[in-house]
Amino acid sequence: MTPKEILYVEDALSHAQFLMQQSQSAVGQLQDAALKQQAQQLVNKNQQIFRQFYSLV
Repeated sequence: MTPKEILYVEDALSHAQFLMQQSQSAVGQLQDAALKQQAQQLVNKNQQIFRQFYSLV
């Protein structure tokens, strides 16, 4: 990978990590079970995306 491509991947990792943290925060604050389950699915998806980006490095 070129240095510029590595910077893009690092930026994507940062965004994915931020989304994961925000999703986890939302799960902790929700009271509705169905909505909480949906938010947990977002957390799981964001974790998967983060791992995929991380594997590129």
